[in-house]
Amino acid sequence: MSKRILLGLFAVLVSVAAALPAGAKLNVGVASVNVTPDPLLPVSGGVPSPGEKVEPAKVKQGELEARALVIEHNDTKIAIVSVPYLGFPATLANKVRAQVKGIAPENIMIGATHVHSAPDMYAFPINENGDTMADLKYIEKACNAIAKCINKANGNLAPATAKIAQDKAAEKIAYNYYAPELYDRRCNVVQFTSKKKPIATLVNYAIHPEVIGPDQGICSPDLIGPLCDRIAEKGGGMGIFMNSAEGGMVTADCRGADGKDVQTWDECVRIGNLLADEALRIVNVAPIQDDPALYCAAKTVSFPVESEAMKFIVAYSPMKASLNADGSISTTLNLVNFGTAQMLTIPGEALPNIGFYLKRNMHGEQNFLFGLTNDAFGYILTKEDFESFDRYNYVSRTSLGEKTGPILVDEGLKFIEESPRPAGAK
Repeated sequence: MSKRILLGLFAVLVSVAAALPAGAKLNVGVASVNVTPDPLLPVSGGVPSPGEKVEPAKVKQGELEARALVIEHNDTKIAIVSVPYLGFPATLANKVRAQVKGIAPENIMIGATHVHSAPDMYAFPINENGDTMADLKYIEKACNAIAKCINKANGNLAPATAKIAQDKAAEKIAYNYYAPELYDRRCNVVQFTSKKKPIATLVNYAIHPEVIGPDQGICSPDLIGPLCDRIAEKGGGMGIFMNSAEGGMVTADCRGADGKDVQTWDECVRIGNLLADEALRIVNVAPIQDDPALYCAAKTVSFPVESEAMKFIVAYSPMKASLNADGSISTTLNLVNFGTAQMLTIPGEALPNIGFYLKRNMHGEQNFLFGLTNDAFGYILTKEDFESFDRYNYVSRTSLGEKTGPILVDEGLKFIEESPRPAGAK
């Protein structure tokens, strides 16, 4: 090949490279889908009592929406998916993953917002016949819709940049019902921008979205709906919420002047708007990361099932979760490094002290915990707290057992130490 031809090819390559937008190695796509049941169904706030009967919700306030965020950098692609339910077991997550094309199943992280005014996706059994108040046809339909949503987000990929930030959020958003000051005020945020226009803002914060609750006959996304709406209204693109370590009992601070809870849609709007405004404030001053590296790993972890209530659910729920030969149950943890951030998934509701400890030992400039993600095993508490005092009786009863917390912490820390550190690592 002549020198003139080589020089010509080199000039073409240079011109093509110059034409690529900044941050072209990072591609992001988003999509959402309405999964509000029609007609309305009973809503779930937790494990029902044996033989309990619940009527369908009478009205809806806001819409239930699943939201998918797909991030691609070089040869790595992940999906972060937020679904508007109390929990989303691995059996359902695997149904969704099986329908997604172009993303490795182990790189698809599906987290429940933990709203207490949406249909039961656990299909909790109410007797030994496996009868349930859940609508299995709705569950199947919702799984199909969520899979299509992820595929749509994957088809919407476009070059993007990112801003990542962490700071304490304002008061009157959350508090700990059991110990008012024992909760993590930090709000972690990632905002993605394409062509100078935000396309998505991811908010990671610990809170029970239970302003409405399960007892009013209302189907609602609770405060998460207004949160996402506010982000869009303020120019932050599609809002997507991933819960954090909100167990035992980090709830929405809807206390009125008389100390009683204000369980209204207006209060959902107040708290959702405040959290959205705080998230946008926090990320607004963050520097742009043009080419944030992406790393994702998955690890299988097993927990013994010690709780009789949990054994009953596993044995009789039509979700058909399977136990290992030794009576333990396995699930998947994900560890993600993205730019200066590190993200770890938790398969249930970790109590705040576990969340504080994990974050303190993670290696990002911003450390995210995605609670109720990849599975929903109930509360996760330390062995020291397990059945230690009356207020933790319910928390202990609705956990797998006292070994869950120690195993999660030990396996999570090993996972962190065995994995590469993100940019700007400690």
